[in-house]
Amino acid sequence: MKTYVVGGAVRDELLGLPVSDRDHVVVGATPEQMIAAGFRPVGKDFPVFLHPKTQEEYALARTERKTAPGYHGFVFHTEPSVTLEDDLVRRDLTINAMARAEDGSVIDPCHGQRDLQARLFRHVSPAFAEDPVRILRVARFAARFPEFRVADETRALMRHMVDQGEADALVPERVWQEIARGLMEQKPSRMFEVLRDCGALERIMPELDALWGVPQPPRHHPEVDTGVHTLLVIDYAAERGFELPVRFAALVHDLGKGATPDAAWPSHHGHEGMGAELVAALSKRLRVPNDCRDLALMAAREHGDVHRALELRANTMVSLFERCDGFRKPDRFKQLLLAAECDYRGRGGDGHEMRSRDYPQGPHLLKALAAARAVDAGAVAARCGEDRARIPEAVHAARVSAVKAALHES
Repeated sequence: MKTYVVGGAVRDELLGLPVSDRDHVVVGATPEQMIAAGFRPVGKDFPVFLHPKTQEEYALARTERKTAPGYHGFVFHTEPSVTLEDDLVRRDLTINAMARAEDGSVIDPCHGQRDLQARLFRHVSPAFAEDPVRILRVARFAARFPEFRVADETRALMRHMVDQGEADALVPERVWQEIARGLMEQKPSRMFEVLRDCGALERIMPELDALWGVPQPPRHHPEVDTGVHTLLVIDYAAERGFELPVRFAALVHDLGKGATPDAAWPSHHGHEGMGAELVAALSKRLRVPNDCRDLALMAAREHGDVHRALELRANTMVSLFERCDGFRKPDRFKQLLLAAECDYRGRGGDGHEMRSRDYPQGPHLLKALAAARAVDAGAVAARCGEDRARIPEAVHAARVSAVKAALHES
């Protein structure tokens, strides 16, 4: 029985990056031998075990065979005669198909070290085409390693997979899982560039794909193209280290512009409301978690008013807080302001200076919200006596007065 460290741990070590998780492959063992050695079985589809002390994963070397469409349609085969090379050649990319032996030597049958040096994502074998999740993984790796490019032959294979309908077999949960992980990487824009390049974005997120080629007024958007703007926005969110809900909201805040009739370009009046409908549909289809969905809906619907915050009257601001449930969920409202700031700073061309300008709308609205939240709604309700129907109006009016006082509005 021999064990090897495999996959991402070897890749990251060779790149000089920190390694947090190590996966291991075991050659020449049976499940019974692993259990006898104290390993705990956890694999559902094939034998995977947790080390009794380190809790790291140890998988028996295996081969796989495609039996049905999608990424569930595989039969796995494990037995002591399966070699390390048999296991490595079933992997997705050459840079993930390396192993390190216990003596420290690197086993590299697919020339992963060569592609690491060339900064290339290259598929190991034609079997890459059997698993559509690999399209998403390559795109996610592009967000994590933005200096890498997809090899020409791998790009062609990914396009062929999309043309053959493999991307249509992806289940929503797995699409969201990979999209969410890509959004949290160093340069999320690279993920969506790769997905667009092979045609997969149009299949899994058509609402987002529709933004490319849609112009915006150059005075506000020197980059003009709405899709290009969206990538600048999510990269800014990544640079700031914002949480996933903010990054997803930044990604989908302008979906409504993809539905603007061509005759109206480059104006997009009313895109906020249409955008909220598209975000709702996309979130339902991909089963986006509630916290990401709810913030994204607010960002799509309200980012225009947030940008106009310095022009809003107190009454309009209080109505904004009410729509966003800002009195009960002030932290989420702060996330909305962060998403709007990302939109403001996501500019190309001559708009790059906007990245360093102040965004006073955020502090302005937070000051107003603090004043409105300081109102004692219970005391206001008590003053209404038996006229309970008047309470909402009275509380709203008291909050408006508090905001006026705080902002010195006449």
